[in-house]
Amino acid sequence: MNTVMLQAAGGGLMSFLPMILIVVVFYFFMIRPQMKKQKDHKKYIEELDVNSKIVTTAGIHGRIVEVSESTFLVDVGSGVRIRFDKSAVALDASKAANTAA
Repeated sequence: MNTVMLQAAGGGLMSFLPMILIVVVFYFFMIRPQMKKQKDHKKYIEELDVNSKIVTTAGIHGRIVEVSESTFLVDVGSGVRIRFDKSAVALDASKAANTAA
């Protein structure tokens, strides 16, 4: 009688094992890389300073003229200045713009 109960308990755990593995794989291939990317983006935004070149998520290229707590004032050419939220800076494109210079 005890062996039947142990087999039933083991069978119940074995039925959840695939679901647990799916959650673990989902975490390591989806959630963790996204969290790392967000952390890198935040760090990059904090390091930007006046005269840094940036590219926004809308594809606008410019140079930072003023930095405030949550926004950048960006000179986009010919004296035209636009204020952007810091989250609008595209990480990969902005890094490429700064390293090419």
